[in-house]
Amino acid sequence: MSIILNPVIISVVLLCILCLCRINVLLAIIISAITAGLTGGLGINKVMNTFITGMGGNSETALSYILLGTFAAAMTHTGLATILAKKIAAIIADKKIMLLFILAGIAILSQNLIPVHIAFIPILIPPLLHVMNKLKLDRRAAACSLAFGLKAPYIAIPAGFGLIFQGLIADNMTLNGMQVLKNDVWKSTWILGIAMFLGFLTAIFISYRKPRKYIDCKVSKNELEKEDEKTLKLNKNHYITLLGAFATLAVQLWTKSLPLGALVGLGIVFGGGAVSHRKMDKLINEGIGLMGYVAFVMLVAAGFALVLKETGGIDILVNTIMPFMQNNKIIATSLMLFLGLFITMGIGTSFGTIPILAVLFIPICSHLGMSVSASIVILAAAAALGDAGSPASDTTLGPTAGLNADGQHNHIWDTCIPTFLHYNIPLIIFALLAAVLF
Repeated sequence: MSIILNPVIISVVLLCILCLCRINVLLAIIISAITAGLTGGLGINKVMNTFITGMGGNSETALSYILLGTFAAAMTHTGLATILAKKIAAIIADKKIMLLFILAGIAILSQNLIPVHIAFIPILIPPLLHVMNKLKLDRRAAACSLAFGLKAPYIAIPAGFGLIFQGLIADNMTLNGMQVLKNDVWKSTWILGIAMFLGFLTAIFISYRKPRKYIDCKVSKNELEKEDEKTLKLNKNHYITLLGAFATLAVQLWTKSLPLGALVGLGIVFGGGAVSHRKMDKLINEGIGLMGYVAFVMLVAAGFALVLKETGGIDILVNTIMPFMQNNKIIATSLMLFLGLFITMGIGTSFGTIPILAVLFIPICSHLGMSVSASIVILAAAAALGDAGSPASDTTLGPTAGLNADGQHNHIWDTCIPTFLHYNIPLIIFALLAAVLF
């Protein structure tokens, strides 16, 4: 009975119910955080103070999103995003599957090569909605394609955001008594990349292969529509913008600071004259418009995370299920994955979940005699579980921001549930296999 009354379980279940009832995600997280604090024995004043303090935990991420949103807006003003959208439309013709693979490929590049993360989605996707409508493409397949490209690369590829994610795994495992080098992580987590790829193929070839009709609304309002008569050739401004994108990646890898990388990229765009400095205020406003909501969701998710920690509910939950683990690797792995799913569903970020889970899981893995490779896979899978499917995750918020530009794509039913089913299930299955085989 104690596990049902645990503040973590109560608040995460409440969060899911509120979101399914179409309550705004931002409000749902705040309500769930207050519920977690009160059921965990914290007074309302302490709950709110803890919540506000915890919001600072994602301040770097939020700043990154605003700056990357500004960079994405700059790409729009130079016409680079429009050229890319039109080239994609010209290439795919009537090939729906090709479009889905292109979207997944661009999302992968946004994680590992040109680290604009989800900021490209509100820029690139709305101009393609007309093409999707014409093809009668089920946007749930598009959401799964984007989620695959946003999530699988950082699990399996040690570059860009993947380098950060895998570095967190190595550092936290080492801190908790299991020596791991950053370069060793991808050699184990490749199996999770395969799991997600199979989920991606299932989504586009089986689950959402049938045509789905949408009303062909006029989506956009800016210079994207004014480019119809212009050439698709790249000019000097486009090359300067691309240079800024590569500089963003280089600085981020060098300094480990994504906001600094984005700032350098913007400096090149404005300093090189790709966009007039007189448009700076306008671009900042557009960047906030593109990514501000996602940034605020991430901020309140960090506040929710700190409230969960302060209640002690996570430790209690672990201690409650520990006796059921015994010495059975399958049972232990299943319970650890269950814990990771619940915690990440509430927090909405696999990156922020790693330090929490490593403290709990690494001693258990060592006690059960699991190999370092198996322990890496279990920790990575447990952290990633729920990220695809969480209402508060950028993996779901990003696709919805683009696909719902015309108001015909629901965040929960068309993004969160499809991505949850197609990625969390294979991640669980392959993590269990790794626990036995590695």
